[in-house]
Amino acid sequence: MQRLFSGIQPTGIPQLGNYLGAIRNWVALQQDHECIFCLVDMHAITTWQDPKVLRQQTLAQTAVLLASGIDVQRHILFNQSAVSAHARLGWIFNCVARIGWLNRMTQFKDKAGKDREKHSAGLYVYPDLMAADILAYKATVVPVGDDQKQHLELTNDIAQKFNHDYGVEFFPQVEALIPPQGARVMSLRDGSKKMSKSDPSAQSRIEMTDDADTIALKIKRAKSDSEPLPSEVAGLENRPEARNLVTIYATLSGTTIADVLGQFGGQGFGPFKTALTDVVVNAISPIASETERLLKEPDFLCDTLRDGARRAGAIAEPIVSEAETLVGFLK
Repeated sequence: MQRLFSGIQPTGIPQLGNYLGAIRNWVALQQDHECIFCLVDMHAITTWQDPKVLRQQTLAQTAVLLASGIDVQRHILFNQSAVSAHARLGWIFNCVARIGWLNRMTQFKDKAGKDREKHSAGLYVYPDLMAADILAYKATVVPVGDDQKQHLELTNDIAQKFNHDYGVEFFPQVEALIPPQGARVMSLRDGSKKMSKSDPSAQSRIEMTDDADTIALKIKRAKSDSEPLPSEVAGLENRPEARNLVTIYATLSGTTIADVLGQFGGQGFGPFKTALTDVVVNAISPIASETERLLKEPDFLCDTLRDGARRAGAIAEPIVSEAETLVGFLK
C-alpha cells in the first residue's frame, strides 16, 4: 500500500468544511493506504496561539478525528511537535528551498496581505515545514485541497533539488490526491468565502460539536436568495449561496448536484433547508455525541497521541537521520 500523509491544524473547533474536505476523506482512504495523520501544532503557531487553548484544541481535534472514524490501531495519529524529525528536516529544507520559490506562494500573500513585513518568518517558510512533514516519512500520496496544491508542487521541487544537490535518489516525488465534489465548502453567510474555523461569526459554519437545534438554526439563517432552486446545474451560476447549500446536501447524501436539483428544483429554500437540516444532523450528531464522550477522557486522548508519536518517530527517525548524514552532519 502507498504511504499517505496528511495534516490538519488543531486550532478552532473542526467544522463541516474540515469534515467534508479532509476528515471524511481520511476515513475512506484508510481502506487502501498506510496512513499517517498529523495534528500540525507547529504550523499552528505561525500565528500566535494562546498556549492553554492550543493544548485544549489539540485534544478536541483528536476527539473529533477518533469520533469520525480514524482507526489508530491500523494507522497513526499524533501531534507534529512530539516528533523532532519534522523540525530537523524542516531546517534542512529551509536551506534547500529558494527564496524565489517561496515568493511565489500565493497562500502567504493571501494570509499576510499588505502587512506581510509584520508576519512571522514561520508563516513565510511554512511550505518548507510542510514538505518536511511529508518527506520525513517518504510518503508518496497526500490528500490536499486546491489551496494546498501549490505547496505540494514545492514539496516535489525541494525533493528533486535535495536529490540533485547530494547526488542521490533519496526523497520520492509526491502525488496530490484532490478529493472530488465537496472538497470546498463555503461560508453559510457568504458563498464567496470558504467555511472557516477562524471566521468571527459562528453562524458562518457548522461545527462538528453542534447539536441538532444549533444546526437547524444555522441552516435556517444561512444566506440564500429570493429565487427558487433551479432544475438544472447551469441555473446555479452566479448563485454562490444556493450552490453551496446544494453542494453540502449532495456531498452528505452521496448524490450529485444534478440529482438534488432534480428533486428540489422549482421549490423555495424553506422546504429545501428543512431537508438539508435532516441530512446534516444525521451526519454530524453521532460524531458530536462521541466527541463529547471522548473529551471526558483526556488521559486516553493524550495516551493515543503519545503512542502515535512513538510509532511515527520510529518511521521518521531513520529517514531524517540519513538525510542529516547526507548533508554532512556528524552523528
